[in-house]
Amino acid sequence: MIAEAPMQEALFIPRYRPARAGDWDVQIIGMNFLPGYWSGTALVRDTPILLRGSVPWMSISPQEIESQEIGIRLARGHVLIFGLGMGWAAAAAAANPAVAAVTIVERDPDVIALHRTLDPFAQLPASARGKLRLIESDAFAYAPDRPVDLLMPDIWQPMVSDGRLDEVRCMQENVGAASIYFWGQELEIVRHAVAAERAIDDDGIAATIAEIGLPLIGSDFPGYAQKSEAAARQWMCGRWLQGPPPGW
Repeated sequence: MIAEAPMQEALFIPRYRPARAGDWDVQIIGMNFLPGYWSGTALVRDTPILLRGSVPWMSISPQEIESQEIGIRLARGHVLIFGLGMGWAAAAAAANPAVAAVTIVERDPDVIALHRTLDPFAQLPASARGKLRLIESDAFAYAPDRPVDLLMPDIWQPMVSDGRLDEVRCMQENVGAASIYFWGQELEIVRHAVAAERAIDDDGIAATIAEIGLPLIGSDFPGYAQKSEAAARQWMCGRWLQGPPPGW
């Protein structure tokens, strides 16, 4: 069954309009059927999409919303976000009453220029807007000037990429965050669990996170193991779930 896109009412989502800066371009797609991260296909209207040249980089779609939702819902204190994108995750985190401050680090000046043109943060209430700080810097070099309660890196275009855990570890060495939620982490957790021949259940997920050795949050989110497996089946074509992949 095809349903209206889920959960969009639960998180703050700015309104967008077409805009361009350098190679970056925001377009609005009138109506389409789009998959979620772990849910099925949904009918979505007026979907903003960010392209770099002709390559889609992100969109305000069920997939994007679900893939960030857990981190945003569990965010507390000072949140550090690597990668500005369209700014919606930062805005949604700032709208979370448990969040005191949000620092966003973005290295591409054209993305920052696009953000200033669109100014999605202006749509937030003043109390949430005042939590936000945008810094032009590199995710692999930035060292925060205050303790970080949650690090949320989202600098990648593909859902899965080789070396992602090593990249997050490199960021964490500079940041020392109390907790981490990185984009696509469920897929990484499942691929490592399968490689270790663990069940994709609460115990298997917990053991895999412990083995990864990063302070990843989310495993106590309701239905996390089932959501993680569903995301992996949808976005990894089941190949990581049929047994350890070659080379592991």
